[in-house]
Amino acid sequence: MTADSIALLALAIAAAAALYSSVGHGGASAYVALMALFGMAPQDARPVALALNIVVAGYAAIVFVRAGRFDARVFWPFAITAIPAAFFAGGIDVPASIYRPILAAALGAAALRYLLWPKLDAEASTKPPPLAVALPVGAALGALAGITGIGGGVYLSPLLVFARWSDPARAAGIAACFIVVNSAAGLAGGWTSLNSTPAHLPWFALAALAGALGGASLSLAKLDQAAILRTLGVVLAIAALALLR
Repeated sequence: MTADSIALLALAIAAAAALYSSVGHGGASAYVALMALFGMAPQDARPVALALNIVVAGYAAIVFVRAGRFDARVFWPFAITAIPAAFFAGGIDVPASIYRPILAAALGAAALRYLLWPKLDAEASTKPPPLAVALPVGAALGALAGITGIGGGVYLSPLLVFARWSDPARAAGIAACFIVVNSAAGLAGGWTSLNSTPAHLPWFALAALAGALGGASLSLAKLDQAAILRTLGVVLAIAALALLR
């Protein structure tokens, strides 16, 4: 990548981090999509996306937990199986011919989530999920995180609300913590891929952190969250189509 491309991608990552953090998400799907649009090889994008996810979702997790927007009873049944699944999946060397369709499907599903359900504001009585459901779902999302570099929170948060396992406020905090542990496990499982990460990764990480901090300090959450997420959904859909070419 040229210096101009690196600078533009860093700015795009910062903008994505600001938008995602303003609605309580880590942003890995956007980072993967942006890197694909900038021509970065998928196998190189995966560890970068996981690292950026830890930075942004980690900040969000701290904010949500401190604010009491978290429920350990709901979080741990999913995390117990997700962590080892993400670790082992992160070490799998998937051929590009298989990896690209998997990533395209993951981005496409995330795009549909943002386009069709941009806001999760349903209020209803909730109760923790049964272990028979939470354990396999956690494993599946962990494996997806390890293989694709997407933390899984984009899928977990709507599931928690739709199934009435959590209210929207706590679902955001649970998803943020879930993203952190999945991303860390996936990165640890694929630690050998860190040797091939781009030298400009620290700049991307600083850009993501600046975006997350800026998103909070500028109170972007006061903007139309549905419009923000629908826009992100369009970006993810374009990236998914690009990967299928």
